[in-house]
Amino acid sequence: MISQKKKALLGVLCAAGLMAVAGCGENTPLDPKNPTSITVWTYYNGDQLSAFDGMVEEFNGTVGAEKGIVVKSVSQGSVNDLEANVLAAVRGEVGADEVPNIFMAYADTAYAIDQMGQVVDLKDYLTEEEKSAYIDSYIEEGDFSGIGEIKIFPTAKSLEVLVLNKTDWDVFAEATGASYDDLSDMEGLVATAKRYYEWTDAQTPDVQGDGRALFGRDAMANYMLIGSMQMGQEIFEVSDGKMTLHFDKAVARRLWDNYYIPFVKGYFAATGRFRSDDIKTGNIIAYVGSTSGVSFFPEAVSVSDSESYPIEMDVLPCPKFEGGDYAVQQGAGMVVTKGEEPEIYASVEFLKWFTADERNIKFSVDSGYLPVTKTANSKEAIVGSGAQIRDSMLKTLNVGVDMVNDNEMYTTKAFEGGNKARNILEYSLSDKAAADREIVVGRMTQGLSMEEAAAEFELDDNFDVWYEETLQRLQEFAQ
Repeated sequence: MISQKKKALLGVLCAAGLMAVAGCGENTPLDPKNPTSITVWTYYNGDQLSAFDGMVEEFNGTVGAEKGIVVKSVSQGSVNDLEANVLAAVRGEVGADEVPNIFMAYADTAYAIDQMGQVVDLKDYLTEEEKSAYIDSYIEEGDFSGIGEIKIFPTAKSLEVLVLNKTDWDVFAEATGASYDDLSDMEGLVATAKRYYEWTDAQTPDVQGDGRALFGRDAMANYMLIGSMQMGQEIFEVSDGKMTLHFDKAVARRLWDNYYIPFVKGYFAATGRFRSDDIKTGNIIAYVGSTSGVSFFPEAVSVSDSESYPIEMDVLPCPKFEGGDYAVQQGAGMVVTKGEEPEIYASVEFLKWFTADERNIKFSVDSGYLPVTKTANSKEAIVGSGAQIRDSMLKTLNVGVDMVNDNEMYTTKAFEGGNKARNILEYSLSDKAAADREIVVGRMTQGLSMEEAAAEFELDDNFDVWYEETLQRLQEFAQ
């Protein structure tokens, strides 16, 4: 009988050889008679958690039982909770759980844990053929050093799309001649939002300034990062974990003009926690959000506690700034932590099984994420998979697949303080817009027109102050 220690050594030797551990056949460190248990921490909730747990159950009852692997899925509740709990576990804090074998993470969190020496480089656990099956930018996201490392295993990705309350949009479009083409670029979106505000305002001629917002967006950092890339500039240029800052004033001004100004004037809005909440209350009729969040799109608009009406959803590509075909690459991957060789091997076996085309498509259909392999990321493959697809999810996946294939996918590389720097982009512009909008609304209640109330905030000096303050805060993280 080969000892567990010798089995682990065989696995290590196999991983270091010319072929990946996955191809080592009988040298597997697993023993079906003595199953290896691994724990996976996620931030999935709702439909996504149900879909993932269903996949785990299927694996445990089939391949897991055959090979000697038992997977336990644990949801940590939210992205922030997951990050905090992983860090506490790795640091060995009092009361923290044991470090999981696999945890979901975005690049910055994975990089921070890697700096603590707790992340496994999976490049030797995959053959070259297996690596090449994944969409290039997805597999490259976990290459922190630029030498071909795989420290984040891509399992499910998402991007941003424009989601519409088609029911109310159609009424507006019929009355004004507006079309979906008007929403393909940022300037067109702003012009259409202005038109919508004026059209709704005109419906009550005896009440001044009660026009409604057309649009809102989740994830402001994505707007600024991707918008800058589309204009030819990468805000956070990273090499070997060091960030060089490029926050050009002209680029920042265009970002400002196409979010802050329409927000202050009431053409854009953000009231609820997420923009799907604002769709539900009728505060907006369109928003940019993640494909993974489309499942939360409401089926009706609530006019009051006792009155509502049903709405239909539609999905369009995310509006761009003219100049570059970039789309945001988002969605956490899976990070494998240091441990015994059977645990690492079992973790990789589960992740490879999970991302096989038919299963990855099924998870995508159920959750709103996009498949991570090149062959699965096609409308033909998704429709031909035989999976039961809801109409809303089919619309989302159709647009999402085309966007992946038609754009260069972009996500910032990891660097020290990356989360904090990103948070500056997330809140600096949106928080100022929300605060100044309140002032405008207050002035309008005192009898000023919208243009009069907002005039102060359109001045160059207002932008200059915000820009210099934001630039100074970002410079703290440049190296």
